[in-house]
Amino acid sequence: MVNQMAGSTAETLIAEDPLAVFCSAVTGDLSLLAMLHDIEPEEKLLSALRSEGFSTSLGLRLKSDEGQKSLAFFDETLRALPEDIGTETLDQLAADYASIYLNYGINASPEESVWIDEENLICQDSMFQVRSCYERHGLGVEDWRIRPDDHLVIQLRFLQFLFEKNPDLEVVREVAHFMDEHLLRWLMQFSNRVANRCDTPYFAGLSLVTAYYCEELRDLLANILDEPRPTSEEIEERMKPKRQVESVPVSFMPGMGPAV
Repeated sequence: MVNQMAGSTAETLIAEDPLAVFCSAVTGDLSLLAMLHDIEPEEKLLSALRSEGFSTSLGLRLKSDEGQKSLAFFDETLRALPEDIGTETLDQLAADYASIYLNYGINASPEESVWIDEENLICQDSMFQVRSCYERHGLGVEDWRIRPDDHLVIQLRFLQFLFEKNPDLEVVREVAHFMDEHLLRWLMQFSNRVANRCDTPYFAGLSLVTAYYCEELRDLLANILDEPRPTSEEIEERMKPKRQVESVPVSFMPGMGPAV
């Protein structure tokens, strides 16, 4: 009875609150995208995506030309899979997954630091910045040595977590800031490189859909907040390390002016 009452209340709230409807739809989409980047594709998953139609399963309908083209490409890729998805297809996808997410064989790291750091190193300032964002909500990664805090999957999961909270404009603003300062600073570069270098159209389509989805999501947040998106230059200026200016004592020597 308690569960039935809770479900009824949630449905009533969603029906009455457009922001709740939006957040609920985006939560489901982010969960799906994170899962697809998280694991090697399996036969059951691929068959479900093919039969249901990926683009129609999204709660957020992409409107941009690039977004629609990426969805059409990914849908066609799924339809083109063999009727009986056998070992050969799964092995090809597993090898491509490993090349992208495990051994970086195509030089397209799914970790933010590699794209932001001047020396393209992992586990740099970006990782600690996103870790601070997680810690404010009592969250943390299981093992940053295996999958660092700034990994694509974890950033998508964090956005999912925020959208699952009681939706209000402050949550929306926090999501917007996190996307500006972290995910969207590197996601399109990652996705384009994957699309150009990976061996299977599956991961090319998935990477592009993810990037264009997140771009359109951010545009919608700007509309909800009635606040324009900051430019890339404004974001980079905002994220520059703040210099610490220390006062240096002035010393004097007989017959000389001040020396520092």
